[in-house]
Amino acid sequence: MEISTQPTPGADRHAEVAYEAIAPVYDDFTAHHDYELWIGSLLALGEAHGLRGDTALDVACGTGKSFLPLLEHGWKVTACDLSPSMLELARAKAGGKLERLEVADMRALPVYGSFDLVCCLDDAMNYLHTPAELEQTLKGLAANLAPHGILIFDSNTLTTYRDFFGEHVELEANGRRLIWDGRTGGHAEPGQISEASFEVEPLVPGTGPEIEPELHRQRHHPEPEVRAALDAAGLELVGLYGHHHDGVPRQPMSEDDHTKAIYVARLRGAAA
Repeated sequence: MEISTQPTPGADRHAEVAYEAIAPVYDDFTAHHDYELWIGSLLALGEAHGLRGDTALDVACGTGKSFLPLLEHGWKVTACDLSPSMLELARAKAGGKLERLEVADMRALPVYGSFDLVCCLDDAMNYLHTPAELEQTLKGLAANLAPHGILIFDSNTLTTYRDFFGEHVELEANGRRLIWDGRTGGHAEPGQISEASFEVEPLVPGTGPEIEPELHRQRHHPEPEVRAALDAAGLELVGLYGHHHDGVPRQPMSEDDHTKAIYVARLRGAAA
């Protein structure tokens, strides 16, 4: 399986640069997340809203943590991400089981097919910094949906930007210290862009490469703004859930009680 490439449009490559830097240690930094449990719960949500079939497009798939449970559940998966380094790790994990693996910017997403499930998970939408980018991305996701298809994506709540993006976190793994330094000071407002730096240093100086501080810039997307972008993209919201660190979706979604909002949508006028 080859990785095809597509140039990132425009000069705004902040997310690509950040994930090219973090790729070698991404799995270490996110090792505490139970993706099997999380993806299983999201599939259950989709099924509750009419999800059927076996073809999936995983947009912003990263190192493959989001699509591996899909493969294990028998889905035929096409995946893409804007970071070639992240995709190299994803390719190795997939072991040739993916239908297709592409380098692509979701702001200019090609049409790869007509999929029963399209997903965009794990903070990816929050790297979109304007309502226009959000709408543009949703239009690309919608263009890849089968007429009966289901779209599932997440967006971080204000709680995430007030907590995680306001924290200083250090983890030790494989002889390295991973350092996350949030810059919000515990304050975030709807629609705000929040920043955090991430860097890596060897536990013993001179025993391994360092990753210089790289800035992660995410934007909070207020629910009314997401609803408006869905509508502009020809999509209908059929379910909105929130969850905290346990990954268990609940209603109603709360900006104060949950760390993520989970949106479930389909093409406007599609049969349930």
